Amino acid sequence: MTGDVTHDPPPAAGGRQGRPLIVTEDAELLDDLLRLCAAAGATPQVHHSLPEQRGGWESAPLVLVGDDAARRVRGAARRRGVVLVGRNQDDSGVWKRAVQIGADHVLMLPDGEQWLVDRIADVAEGVGRPALTVGVVGGRGGAGASTLACALAVTSAREGLRTLLVDADPLGGGLDVLLGGEAAEGLRWPAFAASRGRVGGGALEESLPKLHELRVLSWDRGDCVAVPPQAIRAVLAAARRRGGTVVVDLPRRLDDGVAETLTQLDVGLLVVPAELRAVAAAGRVASAIGMVLRDLRVAVRGPYAPGLDDREVSRLLGLPLAGEVPVEPGLLRPDYGRTPPGGAPRGPLARFCKEFWERALAEAGSG
Repeated sequence: MTGDVTHDPPPAAGGRQGRPLIVTEDAELLDDLLRLCAAAGATPQVHHSLPEQRGGWESAPLVLVGDDAARRVRGAARRRGVVLVGRNQDDSGVWKRAVQIGADHVLMLPDGEQWLVDRIADVAEGVGRPALTVGVVGGRGGAGASTLACALAVTSAREGLRTLLVDADPLGGGLDVLLGGEAAEGLRWPAFAASRGRVGGGALEESLPKLHELRVLSWDRGDCVAVPPQAIRAVLAAARRRGGTVVVDLPRRLDDGVAETLTQLDVGLLVVPAELRAVAAAGRVASAIGMVLRDLRVAVRGPYAPGLDDREVSRLLGLPLAGEVPVEPGLLRPDYGRTPPGGAPRGPLARFCKEFWERALAEAGSG
């Protein structure tokens, strides 16, 4: 059980990592709190009463006060990020003690363990602004969505942003192949199929292949073609907590896993070749995705059929125009795999991606 008294505790200032403070003399409670800190990847400070060192109470990013110690910290300076932790579900007096010490939350073990692990992990990871997360999907097969997703990720990494490229299409052949890194060491999606609860952002990042200065979560060449929605939720949430950008290459179908992925997106790009049949197919894709993702924009790819241009495609689909995706001549060569999509900084595709990120990041900042 958890209960709110005032407001949520803050993350570590400026996204910095910090050590939570535990105040208790209850040996059994301390064992549980140490176990939960270990599960969250945090090493706490432990005191039986208020820390004697100056600023110890005030500077800790999160303070866990055992119910046995509430009386001993009653005179401490009021601050955010104090949690009163107890075990007796029937003790109504715990709320009074929480108010007396200025606690933000009252938590009863074992019911509130997962909530507390998540909050401690936020402190351990130094949570700041979440990553701007962009999904890319083709309006029809062969529209070039995977190419654009890779180009966006490569461009983001080149601009110095922490970047993760996620392959959400198990039948697409693998984005690591498109980037020329199918043999690179690191985990692929099947390794995360059993993930539940919270995945550590730092551990996720370090476990994935690093290609062209970005991290890639792709599929292997095994038989696994699906990951449970709860695993997708845990992995994408961990990726977003690391900040920077996340680019997701989406399939054109909508199932539970894709729906979960869509809930994690900030912006969607629907890549549509400028031909009538592609526009018709894209309309159906947009209708399905639009039920979950509110900010869906169209990226039009030429050459144009008679009577069509990028604005007309946008009008027919009833979606805002993200721009015209240029053709990268080098990608048409048989040896294009040596240079990833968007890998030429002065190429037209890289310029398109750079302009997109400038706009999207500005919008995210103003929002």
